Amino acid sequence: MSHLTDEARAPYRDAQPTIELGDNSLEAIIAANPGRRSVLKNGLIGLSMLPLMGSLAACGEDGDGSSPTPTPTPTPAPAPSYAISFASVAINTNDTVTVPAGYTVDVVLKAGDLVEAGTAYAPGSFPTSVSQTAAWAGGNHDGMEYFELSGTDPNSGGLLAINHELPDYNILFASASYNAATATQAQKEIALSAVGISVVEVAKGADGKFAVKAGSKYNKRYSGNTDYRVGGPAAGVIGTTIRGMLNNCASGRTPWGTYLTCEETTNNYLDPTRAANGYGWVVEIDPYQELAPATKRTAMGRFSHENVAHMTDANNRVAFYMGDDSTPGCIYKFVPDQAFSTTNRAANSNLLDYGTLYVARFNADGTGVWRALVQGQNGLVVGASDPGNVSQSVTPPAPATVNFATQSDVLINTASAARVAGGTIMDRPEWITVAPNRQAIFVTLTNNSGRRVTDNPNPRVTNLHGHILKFRENSDSPLATGFTWEVFLLAGNPSLAEANLKGNISGDYFSSPDGLRIDPQGRLWVQTDHNITGNAGTLNGAAVNMVQAFGNNSMYYVDQSTKASKRFLVGPTGCEITGIAYTPDLKSFFINIQHPEGNWPVAGQPPRSSTIVVRRTDGQPVGN
Repeated sequence: MSHLTDEARAPYRDAQPTIELGDNSLEAIIAANPGRRSVLKNGLIGLSMLPLMGSLAACGEDGDGSSPTPTPTPTPAPAPSYAISFASVAINTNDTVTVPAGYTVDVVLKAGDLVEAGTAYAPGSFPTSVSQTAAWAGGNHDGMEYFELSGTDPNSGGLLAINHELPDYNILFASASYNAATATQAQKEIALSAVGISVVEVAKGADGKFAVKAGSKYNKRYSGNTDYRVGGPAAGVIGTTIRGMLNNCASGRTPWGTYLTCEETTNNYLDPTRAANGYGWVVEIDPYQELAPATKRTAMGRFSHENVAHMTDANNRVAFYMGDDSTPGCIYKFVPDQAFSTTNRAANSNLLDYGTLYVARFNADGTGVWRALVQGQNGLVVGASDPGNVSQSVTPPAPATVNFATQSDVLINTASAARVAGGTIMDRPEWITVAPNRQAIFVTLTNNSGRRVTDNPNPRVTNLHGHILKFRENSDSPLATGFTWEVFLLAGNPSLAEANLKGNISGDYFSSPDGLRIDPQGRLWVQTDHNITGNAGTLNGAAVNMVQAFGNNSMYYVDQSTKASKRFLVGPTGCEITGIAYTPDLKSFFINIQHPEGNWPVAGQPPRSSTIVVRRTDGQPVGN
């Protein structure tokens, strides 16, 4: 969650996709042996050419019985290397995107650029109607996913689905600010048009750079002004249609190729006249526009959703893991009742409407259990006692009585249900990622400056810098009801005077881990979101802010065995680094730069949130 989002929410607190085939999928085979990608590709092409080659040989016979000169066998191309060998980028406060030597950065999509047909943002002018902004890319780019297109080389083109957490107010209003209490209806519609998601087709040009393919049938905006279908048990209470989604923070995908975008707010702070229970859901969207309309999936619970990561098994059962980016906030998983179909996408259209939602309880001995959030179980009854926010005060708050008479009550008030059921209150769980071999799940716990009561999974009071937790499902199964866990690392600057702020990072240190992803080669990437002006502790005898202690927000590779960290990228002034997607060959990484404050990405123009692509200049995979 951006600190800008936190400030905005404060007054209102209360084509054809690839369907996963598990370990037998082509993707899994290639991930295990990347050299097979070219072997399989060349092998299939070779088989398809055999009949043609035979006919050509027949046409070329001259009757002399001589044999043609054999063509020399070409030397096979060496398998690409995914070793991490880049030289770490130094901490800095430069107003640019800094990457290692041998890398290049290109801007792909800025806030205000066109997604659908219309007129793009022009610096120096401000829109007066939503009719001008409805076609624009929204602001504060956040989570995203890359989807392959049938008939297109996925390393040269595909679809990007990009979240927009908050408007870039500086390109919408002359005041560069917004106040929902005084905004006109036109201003509300303009602000709401800048949240939601953008789906764009991107393609690599002759110069090797990716760009949005204008006029693509896939290019589409979903915003705070769009109507969304409602599915699942709570639809009968909140209604079958909800106007708008917002605070689209991080995201995920399903094995059947749909996009999961997460609402990180349980009210509509851009238009508070709208009922709060319409927000705080996971929204499923088909980027190919083939399946059901964009749908809020209420069976997955209502809370300040950060992202969604999934794990599958050999029987096509799946679990979706989610974090509640709140203080207090818990970690959840949702297990659909049925297996997903690998051959019929349409059969999965309502899979997320039926299943069981669980909350994680972390025991002090390094084990944990998943407790079902089902009405009538684990204390979820009429007259239940919610212990409240027990992490922030040494004096426990007075419990509140909550009535869970139906499953809809549980899902609409999921955060309370989780506490009643005994879920562990965590230090703002944000991104979750699942290892390709299913043997590890990581979650970033960004920070919790107000924590006063510690426990083993949240070991620091005044946790300014956050930590990363690692857990493993029993039997590596998405259906497990138990797991083991450990604190993977504690973030912080080792030179800080305060013992609880130093951290234990080996290598390049950081604060406030947020974005997180393990790529198909099993490499762990971490992105940071420290509040630029926030207190960081004491350095060299003086109080320092986050920039003084850590520089601008950054992106890191972290070795899962040694826990050594290497700084891969540093963002421009004032930004958060978030969102990570990539082409299958891992040669192009898409990354989001959220709310820059300086003179980036276009000199002489207002700063704008943007999606960039990072590549090596020699065409090798990112990380070398």
